[in-house]
Amino acid sequence: MNTKYLIIILIALIGRSALAQQNTVSYNLSKLLSSNRFSTTNRKIAALPNYEKDGVLLSSDAGEGMAWLNGVTFGNGIIEVDMRGKNVEQQSFLGIAFHGLHDTKTTDVIYFRPFNFLAADSVKRSHSIQYASHPEYPWQVLREKFNGKYERPIKPAPDPDKWFHIRIEVNYPEIKVFVNNNTTPSMVAKKLNDRKSGLLGLWVGNNSDGAFANLKVTFFK
Repeated sequence: MNTKYLIIILIALIGRSALAQQNTVSYNLSKLLSSNRFSTTNRKIAALPNYEKDGVLLSSDAGEGMAWLNGVTFGNGIIEVDMRGKNVEQQSFLGIAFHGLHDTKTTDVIYFRPFNFLAADSVKRSHSIQYASHPEYPWQVLREKFNGKYERPIKPAPDPDKWFHIRIEVNYPEIKVFVNNNTTPSMVAKKLNDRKSGLLGLWVGNNSDGAFANLKVTFFK
């Protein structure tokens, strides 16, 4: 057989094999809510008001809060979601928790500080995205021991009061975060633990609420 055609066939077979190893699921969060598919920790969850999107809103309260997706285990793959916080200092922390354990305390989290997106101070802007591994490596420990390594700015910065889209690519041990369909990652980080799978959920921080919609997850097998 001609070498050229053999290479084309091999490329096609490899492509089909890669596709066979992926499964993408789109989640209508408001429908999941009505079907009792969330388990919440330290938060109330409700459908978004005024039918703004088919999404959900996590309430504000002291401490961190989560809404786990019941029956979903995430390992390597891609997480995409729309989210909206607010431009209020120290009252808008929201993101995605993954590789979580049922103790509700152990999880990886990628989260955002919208009030820093357009901050005049460059140091504050550099704290726009945070990767953390709870409970061993919260932001305080990471900022003290690895300043600037697990927090990054977003360029171009989104409007802190409007919806923005995120894409988190997890391919153990590497994590990449893309914002608003930018092809250049805003953050690249190495996982701070050896967990390769676990629970998946929506996350908000201290004194923060958060809106989420259009969750899509690609699972790598």
